[in-house]
Amino acid sequence: MREELKGPKVENVAVAIVELPLENNEKEYIVYLLNLRDDIMEGIIVASTGYGENPSSGEKIQTSTLRKGIELMLPNEAARIEPIMPELFDLTNEYWVSFWVNDVMYDKRFLFIPGSIKQEDFQMIELLGHKGILLT
Repeated sequence: MREELKGPKVENVAVAIVELPLENNEKEYIVYLLNLRDDIMEGIIVASTGYGENPSSGEKIQTSTLRKGIELMLPNEAARIEPIMPELFDLTNEYWVSFWVNDVMYDKRFLFIPGSIKQEDFQMIELLGHKGILLT
């Protein structure tokens, strides 16, 4: 692919899946977008979808594509994207993030591949104050 078609490299932007405690020792999992940049991100669109195979039947599975718009994110700010059910952890969960900074459009695809969302791999995400998986 020609270099000029690739667009600028996205740095200091992350997607995280974190575990939040609920009542009765239940857990909720939430997807967040993190702006770890020193500038403001504007006109943000996050498209999310899950796809893969049912491990027991081999049947192909694809979730609906959800889109979330965020007007702007300040430096070192996090935005809640969506809850995610643990049943979807065995699928590839894709988050395509597009945004503008100083009249330049950036976009990046973040992939949580099957088996990558495991409790034993959760680490503290300081910006969120909770444990989870962080993709940069």
